[in-house]
Amino acid sequence: MTPRPESSGSRPKGTAGEKIPEQPTAAQKKSAAKKTAVPKQAVAKKATAPAKKAAAKKTAAAQPSATKATAKKAAPAKTTAKKAVEKKAVAKKAGGEKATATKAAAEKTTAKKTTAKKATAKKATTTKATATKATASKAVAKKATAKKAVAKKATTAKAAATKSTATKATATKSTAAKAAATKATAAKPPAKKATAKKAPAKKAPVKKATAGTAAVGAATAAPAQTVPPEMEIAVSPAVGAADRDRLLNGTHHDPHSVLGAHPVPGGVAFRAFRPYALSVTVVAGEVRAELEDDGEGFFSGVLPLREVPEYRLLVEYEGAVQDTEDAYSFLPTLGDLDLHLIGEGRHEELWTALGAHPMTHQGVTGTRFSVWAPNALGVRVAGTFNFWDGTGHVMRSLGSSGVWELFLPDIGEGELYKFEITRPDGSKTLRADPMARRTEVPPATSSVITSSGYEWGDAAWLDRRAEAPAHEAPFSVYEVHLPSWRPGLTYRQLAEQLPGYVKNLGFTHVELMPVAEHPFGGSWGYQVTGFYAPTARLGTPDDFRYLVDSLHRAGIGVLMDWVPAHFPRDDWALAEFDGRPLYEHADPLRAAHPDWGTLEFDFGRNEVRNFLVANALYWCEEFHIDGLRVDAVASMLYLDYSREPGQWTPNEHGGRENLDAVAFLQEMNATVYRRVPGVVTIAEESTAWDGVTRATHHKGPSGFGGLGFGLKWNMGWMHDSLEYMSHEPVYRKYHHHEMTFSMVYAYSENYVLPISHDEVVHGKRSLVSKMPGDWWQQRANHRAYLGFMWAHPGKQLLFMGQEFAQGAEWSEAHGPDWWLLDPGYGAEPEHRGVRDLVRDLNTVYRATPALWRLDTDPAGFEWVVGDAADDNVLAFLRLDPEGTPILSVSNFAPVVRQDYRLGVPEDVPAWHEAVNTDAARYGGSDVTTPDPVKPEAQPWHGRPASIRLTLPPLSTVWLRPA
Repeated sequence: MTPRPESSGSRPKGTAGEKIPEQPTAAQKKSAAKKTAVPKQAVAKKATAPAKKAAAKKTAAAQPSATKATAKKAAPAKTTAKKAVEKKAVAKKAGGEKATATKAAAEKTTAKKTTAKKATAKKATTTKATATKATASKAVAKKATAKKAVAKKATTAKAAATKSTATKATATKSTAAKAAATKATAAKPPAKKATAKKAPAKKAPVKKATAGTAAVGAATAAPAQTVPPEMEIAVSPAVGAADRDRLLNGTHHDPHSVLGAHPVPGGVAFRAFRPYALSVTVVAGEVRAELEDDGEGFFSGVLPLREVPEYRLLVEYEGAVQDTEDAYSFLPTLGDLDLHLIGEGRHEELWTALGAHPMTHQGVTGTRFSVWAPNALGVRVAGTFNFWDGTGHVMRSLGSSGVWELFLPDIGEGELYKFEITRPDGSKTLRADPMARRTEVPPATSSVITSSGYEWGDAAWLDRRAEAPAHEAPFSVYEVHLPSWRPGLTYRQLAEQLPGYVKNLGFTHVELMPVAEHPFGGSWGYQVTGFYAPTARLGTPDDFRYLVDSLHRAGIGVLMDWVPAHFPRDDWALAEFDGRPLYEHADPLRAAHPDWGTLEFDFGRNEVRNFLVANALYWCEEFHIDGLRVDAVASMLYLDYSREPGQWTPNEHGGRENLDAVAFLQEMNATVYRRVPGVVTIAEESTAWDGVTRATHHKGPSGFGGLGFGLKWNMGWMHDSLEYMSHEPVYRKYHHHEMTFSMVYAYSENYVLPISHDEVVHGKRSLVSKMPGDWWQQRANHRAYLGFMWAHPGKQLLFMGQEFAQGAEWSEAHGPDWWLLDPGYGAEPEHRGVRDLVRDLNTVYRATPALWRLDTDPAGFEWVVGDAADDNVLAFLRLDPEGTPILSVSNFAPVVRQDYRLGVPEDVPAWHEAVNTDAARYGGSDVTTPDPVKPEAQPWHGRPASIRLTLPPLSTVWLRPA
């Protein structure tokens, strides 16, 4: 940027705290003439002997003339200058810097060699010219060569000696000559050559607080002035060349050590980096000082202050002036404990430490930005508040933690931002915040500053949800893809419809497919880029809180799908976040997921494990989520998952288990259960891994402790039972074992029986369309299957649309076919009948402890007949802890079986039909048994009593003690 020219007006600007000197009176002139002794500051304390001797001679020669002089003394507050002719003074290079000697008028100039106290530079020398009094009218000033004093805290190791040549000055009729002064400029940019202007009559020039000038409240330095020792020698406040380049290039790790206000010899140095600014003014109380424009957005100056004051900056841009706090005047917002926990991977509330947080810091409101990027050469914040140019908002590195931090005052909610990261190769990348708690609506990718002010109303729900563990409580789940359940509805609009619908159907929980932000809607949320942000497609984070709160107040628990297994490769998100593999594994064989084209997390890295564990807690604590269904657990557990030989590396024991992932899952589960009572974690795990729902401290036959999940999806039951149901009834006898095999392992884990979204897409057809036969038989099979599923040990999960026998596959583009329930549609009663059945199954299920109390205990199940393959009949008892039974009988043949005898307990006097999936109100043939059925004393199926039933075709019947 072009430096601003100095004022050429008749009244020069003064440095902060200065006053324009008044013309001295005659009495003051006389007094000044008497005080001509050489000031102590004129002779350096550590001057060499030759310099002292020369100075003494020249001082003695000057004294007689001084007594005859009428006025020559530059007082701290008042000076006299009459008809002084100022010539140009040219300073030669010294160590790459230029010094300009200005307004020197003296008959004899005495140069004294001085060394600054406490100098840190080894051989740096500078020149200091001290002007003495001039009395001769036409005397020619003699040339003097002097070396500069070493600047306090100088960073230059060796500086070349320079010569300062005083220009000739002619005294006309005045005995008042002006004292010579030097002005040192910053190394970069080089100081301009200044041409001295003629001083206005009866007004002494007033210096600006510019680079290298220690303004001590007076226009010029007077020989008799008493200057505090710490202010004797001024240094250049301008940003040095190295720091300047690093700040401009975005590679500075500690901008706060350079920018802002810092004590220096001569006062307090102020430095600002404000690209595109026309000027920067420091305002400290009543003091206002415009800083020198050093070019390229850098401004600096020294004020004669003993300590750093509270101050603000007035930053002038073209057409606007910004009044703001200095972002580089603040202490870090993160403490040692935060950084220690992050490094250890144990910061369980990581979302409070990293990301963008509106806050009040040191009494100032603004936003704290922090991000983990250990490989970055530098990080800057870019956003709407700086027109997406992060040049002037450089973050600082907090030690070896890899965390970068910056507090920006006056920045608040709603602003968009990203992090501009300089990678190890020097290139730059603009990244969304991994910890962003709100994002733009996709396909836009910026992070949004946010905070929550939501007031929850679900205290009663939270208090009672921990009364019983999930595996010992009623637990039937309605799986929902929120964006397509009712396309176009927001979170708050869904809150007006979804809770009532789910409550009416009798489900205990909803499971939301991933709500974390994702760039591609077709991924259904399973390729996450914003792990801490609910998708902005449907509203704000507080809007999502409102939906969860509404479900809780309706008595509905909220589960959500959570995806810690992998993440997409988008170049604005997590992939090679700071220029190198960071969240993903460094080993390419372990970093890439072969099935989905995504990247797998490095579960062995402390900070990555912490990122995910804290994320699980975040959803449970900040959004009151009641459970996490963890996606794709099997792909995490095995190093050879979907990989051919040679495409994977064995673990340290030579096995295929991913030990890092095992440890991560154990830590995540243990932490969630410890911190959030009543929450359940559910694993989608499709293999026979031992101990998925076993406690983490209990080791199994494999030698591993349990993974610590509360429940596990029973993928084996789902595949086997759907395979059985897809066969024509005439062939089902050959697949009878597919319906009974699940009981061989039913109590090895705590199971959920899932008919999820995965089973009704991608050519798999909807649930009802999997069934054989004509339309009536398909619906009958559908209803019979649901009855069998709700009676089988384990919890139930049903994907939306299957509750009313939707015939088409689900599509995220249009959601369920709600029009099937339109009374104007001819087949509406048949679809509504299936939905009514689901409601009744849930109602009876929740009211019958035998169906859920001992789900994970073999004592809760007894076969009545499990080998009637030729009949396609399956019958079993479910029992509660008191032994109260319920009898489930399924006939998967399309024929009515009259007087079908089943063995039953002898202590039940009569059995009453609780549910019959063939009832007319469900769309069946209405083969029912309305009257109680009494047992007969005829042993059957190994039991002392038996009953005879008429089994409806393609049906399931529940009977309970009358």
